[in-house]
Amino acid sequence: MNRRAFLSLSAVTPLAHLLPAYGQQTKDRELKADVVVVGAGVGGVACALAAARNGLKVILTEEYEWIGGQLTSQAVPPDEHPWIEERGSTRTYRAFRTRVRDYYRRNYPLTEAAAKLPDLNPGAGNVSRLCHEPRVALAVLLEMLAPHLTSGRVKLVQPFRPRAVETDGDTITAVLGHTRFTERLVLLAPYFVDATEAGDLLPLGKVEYVTGAEAREDTTEPHAADRARPSNHQAFTVCFAMDHEADKDNTIERPAGYKRWRDYEPKLEPAWPGPLLSWEMPDPVTLKKRVVAFDPVNPVEKGMNPWTYRRILAKSHLADGSGAGDVCLVNWPQNDYWLGNLYDNGRDASGHFAAARELSLCLLYWMQTEAPHPGGRKQGWKGLRLRGDVTGTEDGDGLAMAPYYRESRRIRAVFTVTENHVGVDARAKLLGKKPREFAAEEFPDTVGTGSYRIDLHPSSGGDNYIDVSSLPFQIPLGALIPQRVENLLPACKNIGTTHVTNGCYRMHPVEWSVGEAVGELVAFCTTKKRVPRQVRKDAKLLADYQAQLAKAGSDMHWPADIAMRAR
Repeated sequence: MNRRAFLSLSAVTPLAHLLPAYGQQTKDRELKADVVVVGAGVGGVACALAAARNGLKVILTEEYEWIGGQLTSQAVPPDEHPWIEERGSTRTYRAFRTRVRDYYRRNYPLTEAAAKLPDLNPGAGNVSRLCHEPRVALAVLLEMLAPHLTSGRVKLVQPFRPRAVETDGDTITAVLGHTRFTERLVLLAPYFVDATEAGDLLPLGKVEYVTGAEAREDTTEPHAADRARPSNHQAFTVCFAMDHEADKDNTIERPAGYKRWRDYEPKLEPAWPGPLLSWEMPDPVTLKKRVVAFDPVNPVEKGMNPWTYRRILAKSHLADGSGAGDVCLVNWPQNDYWLGNLYDNGRDASGHFAAARELSLCLLYWMQTEAPHPGGRKQGWKGLRLRGDVTGTEDGDGLAMAPYYRESRRIRAVFTVTENHVGVDARAKLLGKKPREFAAEEFPDTVGTGSYRIDLHPSSGGDNYIDVSSLPFQIPLGALIPQRVENLLPACKNIGTTHVTNGCYRMHPVEWSVGEAVGELVAFCTTKKRVPRQVRKDAKLLADYQAQLAKAGSDMHWPADIAMRAR
């Protein structure tokens, strides 16, 4: 698209209602850098840090008020593997985790015992060894960026939403977008990084990409769909934080769509056990009905209690008289939204986002008014309080700023990771071996590591959970390189995975490792005057780049005693 076409652009894009409309009186402003990183989520920040420490000038953009993506505006505490304290990530990711703990030690009235815990888990949540508040993650990420922001090596542009991409053949030449009501910004650089949550630059730049579920005949994956279904995306979620005041009535106004959601019974295959708003739901692995016990007053610290599952602040860690209590983050099956998608479905995207927000408010209202207590003798917890101050949306509806994306547009990469590379059952069948006798595929172009189950939430195409074991895996460089475009790289969930393997490559530590590998790659290519695909094809260049990554602290291989341990 040329500049003039951009200036006359009037189409509505997904989530456009979150940003200013085009004004009548506008002007162009240009900014130049060595690399433009669009999207300051987990991968975008990691990419900017890596590029800046190598001396590059970076423009980092973000559409929301908070940088940090999953960690902050989406309000999702990190999902991590069991070995994250020592390996399976990068040195800077582990530094982020240490800084989060230090932030609590410096600023919170912790008990003496909690302050001394080397592995302090601020929320004592079950889902992670480091459940923490989104605002703390924001503070830490800004702290890590601070020296680069002050030196001018990183320029943070907020709010910014890309609206057009200019190209010259197989090269991206500019990204154009909004910053304020009366200003349009043109970003210029030799390299561009798409670190947006939905791969927003891909359609704008006509970069080849995939969405939804691929056909089994194309990927040969056991859990692939019978036919390609590009519109079959994983559920997204509008998360929220809440606490409980036992002596108060914090009941919100009844949402307009409450009756619809209270009576809604999911139509999925295999079947959901009953109404969505209930304490009965399928076990993600077996799909058999399971019943959870919700109790914010006397929470059970073990087992599946939603109150403790993603708790982000634990009262037990705080000294008497602090005035603070437990804060719980709600990212549960009951507020997963799968009735439509956030992108590539025209004007319906904003409607589905609004409907997902309503679902979350309905879940809260149901818990306040009708949710059964353990034993069934009482209903409702009127003391539950929405904590928009925790998510930075106290002046709005109190929910998370942004939806939690589980699935993005994915580049058509020079190499695509499939279930046959990382799935336990798939590899057992492929190799003719028993579990614990093999590891995930070894990639000679590895640039990082990760580990998570193949965890697919219910989808807009009507699938129930697909949750199967995977092995600790590597991130291949080939999955970060588009088949055609030379100077655009992915740094979020938009890498070369399938619908199935996205289920294990989509979590916080992997996104950070991808972003850091891309930042180092841009620096390496800039110094060597080569493009990424040349680095992958040339054994000497690849070895030198991997050595640079290792020196920077990226883990690229799993120890033998871990590599065969399925999750």
